[in-house]
Amino acid sequence: MLLFTPGPTPVPESVRLAMATPTLHHRTPEFEAIFAETRALLFELFATDEVIMLASSGTGAMEAAVTNLCHDTLLSVNSGKFGERFGKIALASGLKNVEIKHEWNTPATVDEVVEAVKANPAIDALAIQISESAGGLRHPVEEIAKAVKAINPNIMIIADGITAMGVERINVEHIDCVLAGSQKALMLPPGLAMLGLSNAAIEKIGAGKGYYLNLASEIKKQKQNTTAYTAATTLIIGLKAILEEIKAKGGFGLLYCDTARRAKATRFALEALGLHSYPEVPARSMTTIDDENAKEIRDLLKTDFGVNVAGGQDHLKGKIFRINQMGLIETYEMVWVVNAVELALAKLGRRDFDGTASRVFNEEYFKSTLKKEEK
Repeated sequence: MLLFTPGPTPVPESVRLAMATPTLHHRTPEFEAIFAETRALLFELFATDEVIMLASSGTGAMEAAVTNLCHDTLLSVNSGKFGERFGKIALASGLKNVEIKHEWNTPATVDEVVEAVKANPAIDALAIQISESAGGLRHPVEEIAKAVKAINPNIMIIADGITAMGVERINVEHIDCVLAGSQKALMLPPGLAMLGLSNAAIEKIGAGKGYYLNLASEIKKQKQNTTAYTAATTLIIGLKAILEEIKAKGGFGLLYCDTARRAKATRFALEALGLHSYPEVPARSMTTIDDENAKEIRDLLKTDFGVNVAGGQDHLKGKIFRINQMGLIETYEMVWVVNAVELALAKLGRRDFDGTASRVFNEEYFKSTLKKEEK
């Protein structure tokens, strides 16, 4: 079965083998050396002033960011399940929340965020998804962050990059906190969250808030190559292994380029079958299709063609399907996925199978490579 859900993603065999080594105690020089090497690799990935790792899911990182960086009112952008979650975290933490809400295929605009900031002087943090995985949407986070900072540089910009980090290069110039999760583009089991922080964020964190999710205590300890509480040792060993493998296979830049080409080729292939891309601005992390037969297509992909893709949540349940683009994905696997979608449509009597999907995918994906060879 090919796992093409947008998290958890498949864990490469090399990483599974790295995590199968004998367990290390987290308070030892041996593990501290591994921690230091992993931190150095994360600095390359995040390009932020500080990075920390938490033994938690991505939601833990979201809560840590909100509670440590928002002291009064959070402006949250809700264009999906996870944007909605930021607002819920704020209210559950005793903070005020101003929400910008859209349908799950519609990105926020710079103008409406600027308007909300100007209308609410108490806002001291903005939380927004870079890639909203509920519908596969890409928000213009970098442009929004720059505009907000121009109004008030003290507003903290929290960017959820859980389905963006490792997918594309993120400009963190105006972002104070960017989040990542282990089970997405970093191709690990769930349970490890990462935060990249600006110096301004570190200053605002101060003594920190809360206990387990107190970022001040983690910053202090992780600068010493240890953690405030028990480290997710096996996952950190796996993280080091996958980051080293990405570098060995051409580095982050090549990974971003391959992901962009694959995502574009997949979208073109499926649209050539008459299918419709759901979000107005698709993220590179996944290909999302809205279709009246979304559930039937998903079922056929799994039962007849050995491909497991994700469906929709809440009001989009049974109305969309989402194909993962995160991580080190073999081209031939994605060709089979689009081919399987075309076969599923034929089984549903929607169109005759003629190999259109694989042909369009290959033409789009490999044309840039062929042009380079011609030069």
